[in-house]
Amino acid sequence: MSQVSGFNPVENALQRSTQSAFSEMSSEDFIKIIFTELSNQDPFDPNDSAALLEQISAIRSIESDLRLTQQLESLVLENQLASAGNLIGNFVGGLNTENDRVAGYVVSVIREGNTVNLELDNGWVMPIQNVETIIDPSIFDEPGAPVPNAPPPSPPVGEDTSGTGGEPDGTGDDSDSEDELP
Repeated sequence: MSQVSGFNPVENALQRSTQSAFSEMSSEDFIKIIFTELSNQDPFDPNDSAALLEQISAIRSIESDLRLTQQLESLVLENQLASAGNLIGNFVGGLNTENDRVAGYVVSVIREGNTVNLELDNGWVMPIQNVETIIDPSIFDEPGAPVPNAPPPSPPVGEDTSGTGGEPDGTGDDSDSEDELP
């Protein structure tokens, strides 16, 4: 008959506390332990110095990797902020935080922790990584180009809208004749 291992809560708690204590250990703590071990070693049976150097090298490599990861995360965030800042005033489309399709003009950039969001003129908030379309607003200034959510254009100021074509009638206006040379 095979034996079934039982649930031992004391043993499980010890394993969890040992794992969490080791993960919370800093490199300085580890180096203190190594120096304590070196100072208390048996002089007739010393520890292997090559193994000790390998451990110290591994610690330095891990610390270097952690610093590099932090610096890369910082650069990514700075790049997202710069990109988002360049979108202010542009018309964008994409998915908001609830994955609904939204579009509008970018009016501001919001940083919340490690995420960068765009605030649109219609009140929607869109994470920078959810932008699908970027449209330069200057193309809407071209004649005949559709402008999203805009009222129909009004005639320019000073333009004759009476239907006469805006041509001078030539009656009673001699102000231009004074500027002519004889």
